Amino acid sequence: MTPGARAAAAIGLLDRVLAGEAAERALTRWARASRFAGSGDRAAVRDFVFDALRCRRSHLAASGQGAETGRALILGGVVAAGGDPDAVFSGAGHAPPPLDAAERAALAAAPAPADWPAAVRLDIPDWLEPELRASLGDAAEAVLATMRARAPVFVRVNSARIDRDGAIAALAADGIEAVPEPLAETALRLGRGATKLRAAAAYRDGLVELQDAASQAVVADLPLAGCRRVLDYCAGGGGKTLAMAARHPDAAYVAHDADPRRMADLPDRARRAGIAVALRDTAGLAGEAAFDLVLCDVPCSGSGSWRRAPEAKWRLTPDRLADLHEIQAAILAEAAGHVAPGGRLAYMTCSLLDAENEAQAARFLAARPGWRITRERRLTPADGGDGFYLAVFAAPGADGR
Repeated sequence: MTPGARAAAAIGLLDRVLAGEAAERALTRWARASRFAGSGDRAAVRDFVFDALRCRRSHLAASGQGAETGRALILGGVVAAGGDPDAVFSGAGHAPPPLDAAERAALAAAPAPADWPAAVRLDIPDWLEPELRASLGDAAEAVLATMRARAPVFVRVNSARIDRDGAIAALAADGIEAVPEPLAETALRLGRGATKLRAAAAYRDGLVELQDAASQAVVADLPLAGCRRVLDYCAGGGGKTLAMAARHPDAAYVAHDADPRRMADLPDRARRAGIAVALRDTAGLAGEAAFDLVLCDVPCSGSGSWRRAPEAKWRLTPDRLADLHEIQAAILAEAAGHVAPGGRLAYMTCSLLDAENEAQAARFLAARPGWRITRERRLTPADGGDGFYLAVFAAPGADGR
């Protein structure tokens, strides 16, 4: 595919996403129907789509167009990158049709980036700007600017099977460049060849797992030493379950999710990693003894991971955020009932918002005399990985203290 043909494919996909279709679904359907597109073409079209979704407001502003369409977003992206629109919108072959007179006039009249409102320049919804600024403080501009760019690709070294240097060598044998990531001792940042990861022997053999570096960092903060029983209460795909088990293999691990279908891949992942994990639905969990540590990686806005899932940024609403606050509080209350006397409850989000983080921790403690917070940490994309928040609560002991 020519660069113009790739842009045209991205325009069609963006129109489908703007109409409500999930980006991953749209891309998968397009790839299956476009057998002529090689791996490089698919990667390039994907980059077009996700770059446009991360920067929807600024790309539309750069295009000067009034209506938000896939064509306008791609045009704005070309302009923002300093490219020549006529080289992309040439009409040659399968390239998008040339710009018409109205499009050229709108493009010429587009305000300069220095004149854009801050929320447009930073590519965030207007209604979220005050809360993001209040939550991030002086770092808001730098963090939000970072969120406009593509996220790095990280893997976690499965320390139960191999050390970091061995994992780097194993990946290199498959043509994948990996370097240590300072944020977590198990984290490697992938460079050249990263797209080959899922076919690499190091991945197939369970030596490494895809996992964000910040996610690894907060797992490393969990008080696993001395734990005999650990519950991942909102396990999902089980990435944090596997990371905990690799770090502290002496404990027994139970994974639970309100929707057990989310854990469908966990048994295979655990076998590949050489780790034993018991899966429980809510009814099955009711018969379990109490746990020394319960982890709640709760549903949230996902604002810390918007580089990877930019659609979520635009689909979040005030009502949905308010619903999430109540869901988070309810999950914490339920999970606290599974903590043994003197045990620990870990609350985790991939959110940048105080209302989902420190405010939820304070709300939990205010309702539970005797509980106390023993560890609190916040990471933002400016630290290298996604945004994460962790609070660890200590339950009262058997004597109530």
